[in-house]
Amino acid sequence: MTQDDKMNEPVQSRLEIPQETQVQAGSSWFRPRSAVIEAGDLFLLVTTDHKRYLITLQPNQKMHTHVGIYEHNQMLGQPPGATVISTMGHPALVLEPGLTDLIQHLKRGTQIIYPKDAAYIVHRLSLRAGSRVIEAGTGSGGLTTALAWAVAPTGTIYTYETRAETHNLARRNIERVGLWPYVQMFQRSIEEGFLQTDVDALFLDVREPWHFLDQVRTALRPGGFFASLVPTTNQVSELLYALERNSFADIAVEELLLRHYKPVPDRLRPEDTMAAHTGFLIFARSVATTVDATRWHAKERQRYRSRLKADEEIAAAQAQRTIDRENGGLKYPPMPLPD
Repeated sequence: MTQDDKMNEPVQSRLEIPQETQVQAGSSWFRPRSAVIEAGDLFLLVTTDHKRYLITLQPNQKMHTHVGIYEHNQMLGQPPGATVISTMGHPALVLEPGLTDLIQHLKRGTQIIYPKDAAYIVHRLSLRAGSRVIEAGTGSGGLTTALAWAVAPTGTIYTYETRAETHNLARRNIERVGLWPYVQMFQRSIEEGFLQTDVDALFLDVREPWHFLDQVRTALRPGGFFASLVPTTNQVSELLYALERNSFADIAVEELLLRHYKPVPDRLRPEDTMAAHTGFLIFARSVATTVDATRWHAKERQRYRSRLKADEEIAAAQAQRTIDRENGGLKYPPMPLPD
């Protein structure tokens, strides 16, 4: 292989971790919990004005904030849920971070998929420990984090990204939250197809997902789960047409709106702003090409097809009557004879 060939070869980022040691090498989420905070743990520091800081605790380190400096040594050995005091006398709560915290604290080079959508995607793709999932593109790794969280400790996420800078940022994000052993990253175009087959689910977060459904069908197991997110309605329509042409069934289009409420029991009311439209979610299942997938499309779609077919038949009949009248035929069609 020449040097030029090596430069053009697809890049695969992967730590070679033997299967039997992957759980041990993984994040603290998948090992027995300690009753106290230990060095190397990832924890959330919440100040009294509700600022949230995600930090990896190490001996003799310091966390600088707008309300003073918090010593890591204060937190080590404490039980989760304890409070610590800054050099300016401000208390802060030390909590184990949740998945939402991990996603929201990622360093971003691109727009991430919001936690409200990520959690629902995990649900709709029916993911569990041991699932094998393809994702394209990786972006900053927000959804990758949620997917890996769902399939660990025995599953794998295969994620594809073409841009080198974005690929490297996502890798650092995934390593930071300790989910790297459950992710395989590929820097390559999906136009050439995916390197995996018989996967359980596949998610596309690309601008024109309808161009890659042949590759999707090749990679998915029979009956596998497909999902995509697009921001505009014209993209939804393009993808729906393509799904119908490529033998997908059980097609659904959904949008999630999340409204927070002020947690004041005496004056319960919604927040002034809400997480409204972030994208349209499209879900489908791959079926055999020998199956008539149109029979399994939504009832609304089947009724619309029936109306179109009826309109075409009526228009054809009217056109034929016009021709018949011009040729001296009857003005109206003959009445049907009684039985």
